[in-house]
Amino acid sequence: MFDSLRDRMGGGDKISPMGIAHNSLFTARETIDLLNQLKADVTAAGKEGRELGFDAEEIDSALAEVHQGVQDGVGSETVLKGDF
Repeated sequence: MFDSLRDRMGGGDKISPMGIAHNSLFTARETIDLLNQLKADVTAAGKEGRELGFDAEEIDSALAEVHQGVQDGVGSETVLKGDF
């Protein structure tokens, strides 16, 4: 899953929760779903003693930003320009 996401987000750069939150290729719903899945993966990895390079708090911050964007009317649809 993350390989195709990495490709869609511009290649080998590090994927971050905020990068996902601000990616204009996803609707707000898709972004929230993806961040929730990522949070579940990070939580499971933490229980196994592995780290993915960010923690659940970073994901929560990204989720809060997406929710705020939706309240402000941004990110409810996929956009072609980086409005968000």
